[in-house]
Amino acid sequence: MIIAIGSDHAAYTAKDQLVKYLGDLGLQILDQGTYSEDSCDYPDYAAAVSRAVLNGTADRGILICGTGIGMSIAANRYEGVRAALCYTEELAALSRLHNNANVLCMGARTQSLESMKAILRLWLNTEWEGDRHAGRLAKIESNPRGQHAK
Repeated sequence: MIIAIGSDHAAYTAKDQLVKYLGDLGLQILDQGTYSEDSCDYPDYAAAVSRAVLNGTADRGILICGTGIGMSIAANRYEGVRAALCYTEELAALSRLHNNANVLCMGARTQSLESMKAILRLWLNTEWEGDRHAGRLAKIESNPRGQHAK
């Protein structure tokens, strides 16, 4: 599995530690930056990871900022990205089982590194259930700009 990962300056240290962790798990990593603690704009890294997932360069993506909120908002602007902000293992599992999330978002200022590792491990190892959820995802994908339902 190939994982694209990106962060802003607030999560630079956490990203680097997760890159090492992913490597230890035997996964290929596409580090999309940032590469320092210098102030930067999280939408740029959300774009890089989202594009890597959408064009097939990566199987899934991981985005980390201070809270994970900004990254999840930015990534979900890309049609076909299903970014989920997960701060518990239960949310990570459900994001994969029910929503087939292809981008995981987390917050370096709101979560411990150990918590992020546990969430990440579960998220990577959980497969989508499909079945009853397939129709719901099809509705989302067929309505990318959020037109109101009748």
